[in-house]
Amino acid sequence: MSINIISIARLAWAAALFCLVLISQFVHADEKSDMERLNVIQTVSDRDNKEGLRQLQEFKSKLSAETSDVVRLETLKVLVSLYYDAGQIRSADATITEFLQFAEEHHNKDAVALAQISKSFQILDEGKPELAIVKLKEVQASVKDSKDPEVNMRLNSAFGVMYTVSGKFEQALTHYLEALRLSDLQPRRKVQARLYKLDAIASLYYNMKDPEKALATAKEAVALSPLANAPKTMSSLIMTQGIALSNLGREDEALEAYKKALKIGIDANMPGVEATALNNICDHYLISKDYRKAEIFARQAISKAETIGEKSAVVTPKINLGFSLIGQGKIKEGVEYVNAGIKFYRDANSKLDVESITGELAGMYEKAGLYKEALVTLREQQKLSDELFRSDRAIAVAGLQEKFNADQRQKQIELLAKENDLKDADIKNRRLQQVVTLLGAVVTVMAGAFIFLLYRRVRKVNEQLQQVNTQLEFHAVRDPLTGLHNRRSFVELMKSRVALAEAERREDSGDNPDCLILMDIDMFKHINDTWGHAVGDTVLTEVAARLKSTVRDTDMVLRWGGEEFLIYSPKSNPQQITRLVDRVLRAIGEVPIQAGTLQIPVTVTAGFISLPFSGVPEGLCSWEKTLQMADMALYLGKAHGRNRAYGLAKLLVPHEQAMPVLDNDLSAAISGGMIELIEVIGPVQTKKSASDIAGK
Repeated sequence: MSINIISIARLAWAAALFCLVLISQFVHADEKSDMERLNVIQTVSDRDNKEGLRQLQEFKSKLSAETSDVVRLETLKVLVSLYYDAGQIRSADATITEFLQFAEEHHNKDAVALAQISKSFQILDEGKPELAIVKLKEVQASVKDSKDPEVNMRLNSAFGVMYTVSGKFEQALTHYLEALRLSDLQPRRKVQARLYKLDAIASLYYNMKDPEKALATAKEAVALSPLANAPKTMSSLIMTQGIALSNLGREDEALEAYKKALKIGIDANMPGVEATALNNICDHYLISKDYRKAEIFARQAISKAETIGEKSAVVTPKINLGFSLIGQGKIKEGVEYVNAGIKFYRDANSKLDVESITGELAGMYEKAGLYKEALVTLREQQKLSDELFRSDRAIAVAGLQEKFNADQRQKQIELLAKENDLKDADIKNRRLQQVVTLLGAVVTVMAGAFIFLLYRRVRKVNEQLQQVNTQLEFHAVRDPLTGLHNRRSFVELMKSRVALAEAERREDSGDNPDCLILMDIDMFKHINDTWGHAVGDTVLTEVAARLKSTVRDTDMVLRWGGEEFLIYSPKSNPQQITRLVDRVLRAIGEVPIQAGTLQIPVTVTAGFISLPFSGVPEGLCSWEKTLQMADMALYLGKAHGRNRAYGLAKLLVPHEQAMPVLDNDLSAAISGGMIELIEVIGPVQTKKSASDIAGK
């Protein structure tokens, strides 16, 4: 599990503390030289935090009662920053308290706000992000009339951190973008401020599972970094790049980034950076399944994090230690570490961390052969994932909807223009008829010829309009990439099915109920991440073509969404369905898919079921519920190794007893002897694997 959110929050605080808006135009006689000295110390700390901290402590010890308020506030702010970077959390917290007391005594509302924002991070460190957000809203209310760009930038950055930890990505991105805008208004060190905001936005993108945007944003920030000349800034950006590269499957590049960040942390005397880099190196070896090395780096990260004294800094490497132990077969010991971490983040209401950890734990269970535990954990992770990313899907849908609406408006304009052309033609036609009447027989032939030409033109326009309408109707029920029916067309079909009388359906079906086969392409994300979305589209198109060539003309093949497909096979003999599923698995998996010069092995995992199911009235077990059970059978196939299909044949107990269990837990229904399960194994992969091809 990679981490960078809290460290970014600390670095964001550091950036803000380096900036001070002059409080008064009238300054102390020595103020200018004191501020110049502070600037020199800041520059030293950019290169060597330990030396910068030593010089600043010495500078502070020489301040007197005659020193201006501006210098004293600036000194305390920079001191907090350097304490955090040195891993001296208690000293940093004590200095924040001193800063707050000084600001309150001098009635400096903006300085009080900065101190209170820092207090919100202390609340976050205690695992209470929701309370931290409440604290920030109080600060926001207290400075609603403030024109200080530093205060407003810091406040928006802090909101961004809290909302990210809480999994509220839309709100987080809104605040980060506002903070980025405000960074350009800072009177001093605006480049550093912009770098921290770009780094925070990049981190948000990889938490939103968009590593491409994360990498692009981090690269944009790195392009600015020579202007900042700060190792602490560079270390955070490099680690962000590393995590994005890892999410894109570019593990070797990610490892080099983590090692580079580790060296910067060591050279600049920043233990927090060292702990984070060590933990990310551990994460690399977990992904590479080198569990012994992962354990070594996890223990080093724990040791370094414990010197900092920050709870969240220790929790994550302990979780990774647990994963490394599970990978070595030490299941019980490793699970204890992981579950302790899950409990910490669950108590902190950090859904983002819980979702990430449970997803990794499900994968570890599967590798260890503990399929039941894997399935339970995977369901928990899926539930959290749906909750976390629902808002992002809504944003994407809203954007697509707006584009669709714009396209529709354009089409309406075009149609109106054509309609106006038709009306104009009609008017001309009537005028011509009047002319024909007046001129008489002499011009009848000529007028008739003209009207005929006009009629042909109008007919052509009508044909074009009909073609446009036909295309619109086609795209409303078809997937634009594969040409298959889409989800909407199936839902409309099922509505007409519901409208059919129950008795009539029963009479028609007899011993040949309808069948639903739900499929998901295995490891499709790996295909996209390795060869790009163009190759992914080729795979989707070819899978669609193979499915269409495998089924009957009366069967309906749909693209259900993403890499999922659905076959609706009406009036199917139950024995024939098993053979159909076997043909489908072989049609997809026996021959690799050609994508340019690549030959990509592709398999699918499926779940299938009859409709109506096992004689249960559809009023009690609708098509939606039946499809949900097929989906559970599909995920059971995923948990048991992929490239296979599980079918729900029939109930072995009365439906009143079985359906309440089937609604929630297929595994429990199977283990309880409530349902007969059919397994169909896909073809043995004889071709080279995709990873072998990629290595050439």
